Amino acid sequence: MDNPRLWPSLVVASALTLVCAVAAGVTAGEAGTELTRGPNAAELRAAAEVEVAERWRTWEAGRIFPDSLPYAAEQGGRERASRVGISPDTGCADSVDAEAAEALALAGCRAVLRATYIDALRGVLVTVGVVALPDEPRAARARVAFPAAGKPVPGLRPLAFPGTVSHRFTPAVRQAGSVRQAGPYLVLTTAGQVDGRPAVASSEQRPAVFAFAAELSERILAELSVPVMPDCSAEEWQC
Repeated sequence: MDNPRLWPSLVVASALTLVCAVAAGVTAGEAGTELTRGPNAAELRAAAEVEVAERWRTWEAGRIFPDSLPYAAEQGGRERASRVGISPDTGCADSVDAEAAEALALAGCRAVLRATYIDALRGVLVTVGVVALPDEPRAARARVAFPAAGKPVPGLRPLAFPGTVSHRFTPAVRQAGSVRQAGPYLVLTTAGQVDGRPAVASSEQRPAVFAFAAELSERILAELSVPVMPDCSAEEWQC
């Protein structure tokens, strides 16, 4: 279930080392100067963008999906959702519905990372999915494959863990979904009730019950997508 390690077979170091490379095509007379100068502002910005795009595989799973996340309670005040588990599988096609999988494939989906959370009252389950795309334009194009009005289909498939409170969380249980995008990432959610009640069996729709799911996704997306300018004096950067 919970996996604090790096994503399997995808990374060999926990911190991204970026080399601020000099541009090709400099003349022989300029080569010495180019090789000894520090990176300029444009190169630093490009390096920062690359670092953001690689966070899905260089950050530990527990950093992307923390043990708990705060959200605004329906009744007011603040509560925390607790993580049930993290999937070790990162395949794109099996993580979303077929209609959406095609759009992700066309956009060059690199991975879909998923974790399931339960709300503080232990009545609602939310699977959060981080979709890593090659760049921001392709992420924006892929976003349109997912409903923007809170409908869960086509969308992220729920992640259930046998022997836990989430074991009834099947696709039929989904009652709400969300999609957010920033940089090269989409963050999707799908939510349903712990008791495994199918969406068609719910006589009273209460969208506010599931509203916190989007707040969880926004927190995860903010952490993933905000760039940090390289610090050439720090160990994790090689300039």
